[in-house]
Amino acid sequence: MALFLVCGATGYFFGNLREDWQNTALVVAALAAIVLVWLLPLASWLNRRYTITTRRIIFRHGFFVRSRQELLHGRGYDVTVRQTWLQSAFRSGDVLVNSGLEHPLVLKDVPSADLVQQVLHDLMQESQTVIGSRRQEQSALADQPPGAGR
Repeated sequence: MALFLVCGATGYFFGNLREDWQNTALVVAALAAIVLVWLLPLASWLNRRYTITTRRIIFRHGFFVRSRQELLHGRGYDVTVRQTWLQSAFRSGDVLVNSGLEHPLVLKDVPSADLVQQVLHDLMQESQTVIGSRRQEQSALADQPPGAGR
């Protein structure tokens, strides 16, 4: 949206200003506005990667310095969706995953944010069920006398 506004205003005013230096300053200001308002946020958005598997969430981000965070579903966490009015119009939003450590993991501008929240809850619940059944199996094996299972 900002790109269209800057281009439209530049196209309207370019050539209508009295001095040549004013037209040049207009183009330079328009290019600076495009870089600051559109290009840098786009590059930042493109350098964030979220991978959700059946076992964990992997979050990679950074432009010059790359960081990687992993969060296992089995450890449990709280999932919250935060939407601005513009995000809710496009059914996107920020998904906050709070595991109780430091700052929550923020998945920014996620399409279908409500669906992502529901899937994360399902994956967490399924992982907890698998962990619970493994613990029951281990305790049953520990309760058997030595040599009984052979």
